[in-house]
Amino acid sequence: MRVDLSSAGVMALAVASALSTAWWLNHADARGQAHAAVPAPVHAAAHGAPARVFKAADGHYWAEARIDGEAVRLMVDTGASLVVLTPADAARLGLGLQPGDFSGTVITASGPVRAAPVALRSVAVAGARVEQVEALVVERGLPHSLLGMSYLGRLSSFSATPAEITLRP
Repeated sequence: MRVDLSSAGVMALAVASALSTAWWLNHADARGQAHAAVPAPVHAAAHGAPARVFKAADGHYWAEARIDGEAVRLMVDTGASLVVLTPADAARLGLGLQPGDFSGTVITASGPVRAAPVALRSVAVAGARVEQVEALVVERGLPHSLLGMSYLGRLSSFSATPAEITLRP
């Protein structure tokens, strides 16, 4: 079995992201802050038409999404429990976070990073749209935003081939 350094790094980031998000959400809920910071999850089904996300030359699947009406490029990451935004993307979306909003800590491949829970009104990739999506904004260290399971898990299905991922609302 051959594993290149880039793939190993991406896998480590995905695993760390998933585990740290789960830990953070568990601890936030224990402090009674999870419901105050993020509205209760809405489990309405996704709607719209199927979308296709093609594999890029770098080996990743990059989705051109619309988050709350704004264009955002995200790497599809099934190992991320939530949609995760960079501070730059959060600012472009007008989230207006303050230092005190970064109330949790997640462990990434780059080490611990403070994170702020947010609720996105909608996330759409082509025709596949999900309303009220839980997300995190990390304070630093993430080179790009991630399309995680808080969006993907609300679809009726998604499937991957070596060339593309199909998202079915």
